Amino acid sequence: MASEIVPEKEGIYEKDGVLYVVGARYIARVANALANETRTRILEILLDGPADLDDLADIVGQSKANISSQIRKLESVNIVTSRYLPGQRGIKKTVELNVKRIVMILAKPRR
Repeated sequence: MASEIVPEKEGIYEKDGVLYVVGARYIARVANALANETRTRILEILLDGPADLDDLADIVGQSKANISSQIRKLESVNIVTSRYLPGQRGIKKTVELNVKRIVMILAKPRR
């Protein structure tokens, strides 16, 4: 792999499909979002492309309300993005991956 320029300041950054997570506090936030089988299953499904909430609920076998809650957790750390699009009856929520790779970097706080 070619050398890549990674952020040094603590935080969560997305660049070119890679989510850089720098610092223990931010690693804990992202790890918490990933530490759920339903959420990781949703990510596996989204590797094939965007999906709407109804489809995700059917595939995972859970309610739309629960899937929506799981999506919000993934959105909170910039792993996925939701959009509302016109559907056959009203609007539908579509979800897509922001990243396909996550790099976690331990860093000591600067003094």
